[in-house]
Amino acid sequence: MKLTRNTKRASGMTLLELTVVILVLLSLISILFIGARAWKKGSDRAASILTIRNCQQAVRSHANMSGLNPGDTIAIGDIFGSGKFIENNPVGNPHPAGSAVQYIYGTGAGVLVPDVGDLYVTADDGEYAPTAGTTDDW
Repeated sequence: MKLTRNTKRASGMTLLELTVVILVLLSLISILFIGARAWKKGSDRAASILTIRNCQQAVRSHANMSGLNPGDTIAIGDIFGSGKFIENNPVGNPHPAGSAVQYIYGTGAGVLVPDVGDLYVTADDGEYAPTAGTTDDW
C-alpha cells in the first residue's frame, strides 16, 4: 500500500519575499536620487565656471581689439549685447537653495581691464565659481 500526500506548493511570493524586494527597490531609488543631486551640483558649478570663462575671453578680446591696457576703463555695454562679444549679460546660474549666483564685474572701484591672471568676472558664491585671484580652478 502506497501512501502519498498530495502537497502542491502555491505559486507566488510570500509576504517576507515581497517586503525584501520592496526594500531593495527603495534602496536603489534613494541611491539614484543622491547621485542625481550630486550631478546637478556639479553641473551648476561647471556652468558658472564656463560663464566666467566666456566673459573673461570676451573682455580680453575687446581689450585687444580696442587697444586697451590693464587698468583702462571698460564699459559693460561694449561687451554684452546684440552683435557684441556676448549676446546676453549672464544673470546667474540656479543655486540649489533657490537663489542665483550673482556675477560681479570689474575690479576695484571702477570697471577696469584686469591684469593678466586676474578675473574680470567673479561670483558671490565661492561654492560654484572661482573667486578673484584663483584661476587654477578653471
